[in-house]
Amino acid sequence: MSGEPGQTSVAPLPGEVEPGSGVHIVVEYCEPCGFEATYLELASAVKEQYPGIEIESRLGGTGAFEIEINGQLVFSKLENGGFPYEKDLIEAIRRASTGEPLEKITNSRPPCIIL
Repeated sequence: MSGEPGQTSVAPLPGEVEPGSGVHIVVEYCEPCGFEATYLELASAVKEQYPGIEIESRLGGTGAFEIEINGQLVFSKLENGGFPYEKDLIEAIRRASTGEPLEKITNSRPPCIIL
């Protein structure tokens, strides 16, 4: 940190909790399907908003892109047919971090379609 105006620290102050601390996400995805890039993009966006969050990846079955927050399934590509919108996942994480009940994410963006 240089202390120049306009720069802010991302590390919490002593006694503060990093945003997302205590929230554990597991993303299970199909590697042969090419979903690793989608996982990495989503994980990066989540870590940017919630630096204290724990994100774990697991290899899943064909077509899988499943997301659990604190052990609760909140998104399933197998059920929805697409991928979650970042804003919906960020909102679910916000709810989990404040102790609010989680709801299943039902909106999804379609997988890439080549015309």
